Amino acid sequence: MNEMQHFQELKRRVLERYRQDYPYFQGDWKTFSSQDILNLIALLERECKETVSEKWIYTHLKPETNTKLPRKNMLHVLCRFVGVSGWDEFIFEPVTIGSTVVSKEETKRSKRGYLWGIGMGVLLLAVAYFLWPEKKVTKMPPIKLQNQYTQEAVDSSEVQVYDATQTVGAQPLTPQQFEEKVREKPLTVFVKSPFYKDTIVQIPPTSSVQSPPVVALQPDDYAMMVKAFLKADITDWQKRKTQLQQILSEDLEVMVMLKGGLGAEFYNKAQFVQKLTIPTPVLKRWEIVDIKNEPDGKLKVIRIKQE
Repeated sequence: MNEMQHFQELKRRVLERYRQDYPYFQGDWKTFSSQDILNLIALLERECKETVSEKWIYTHLKPETNTKLPRKNMLHVLCRFVGVSGWDEFIFEPVTIGSTVVSKEETKRSKRGYLWGIGMGVLLLAVAYFLWPEKKVTKMPPIKLQNQYTQEAVDSSEVQVYDATQTVGAQPLTPQQFEEKVREKPLTVFVKSPFYKDTIVQIPPTSSVQSPPVVALQPDDYAMMVKAFLKADITDWQKRKTQLQQILSEDLEVMVMLKGGLGAEFYNKAQFVQKLTIPTPVLKRWEIVDIKNEPDGKLKVIRIKQE
């Protein structure tokens, strides 16, 4: 295995590590969204105390194939993220017998005995497989969330799942709670997101299905537009201003909850439109957590968390 192949394996391991914190993400680097990128950046800062830019992730991790390796110091960061001390350890493949590193000559001399030992081990495992009581362990996620129109995976951090049978004081289910509830019995869930229409669907027990059921969520077009305006670089501010005027209620209320418990800022429609048409770096740290619509779909209340 050459270094480029090792790097592809490292990218795969990074995705596996990412799913430990965001288990609902079941895509690959191709479907890794802008929000997933921000989540990964935050994880790297938290776990490795290192800063990685969005551009770096788009350049080195998003492509299906790579023509050159990133700088070694960045490889070290990713390796530490997946539980390895560094790149040198990650690509090191010693020839071992038991727990002892041996030379090639020693390996040749002991090859017959080594293969015999492997054969006996396989035989014992086969016997144990047929004699041991069967126990099935379900590893797949209970559901797969996707955009109804694009069929792309929906970022799980943008979605909250509730037990629809609990109407009083219901709290969003954690991934662990969700998995436990649908392990053996069907469950009716209420799926809520600031960017998608509310959805109620029954999830079959994971013990009875071969693959996770797909839950298609219908996007809220106006909410998606505001999300794009927050994250994208402006190219035509006059066009953006016109579009915002069309999708925002005249009575719009925007609450921005400041980081560190410093309180909140309030914006009316005119102030919010001005804020989005003259963007600053702080906008990219805004995360929409709740949206309320008027009957005609226009956005009436937007609640934002500042990262």
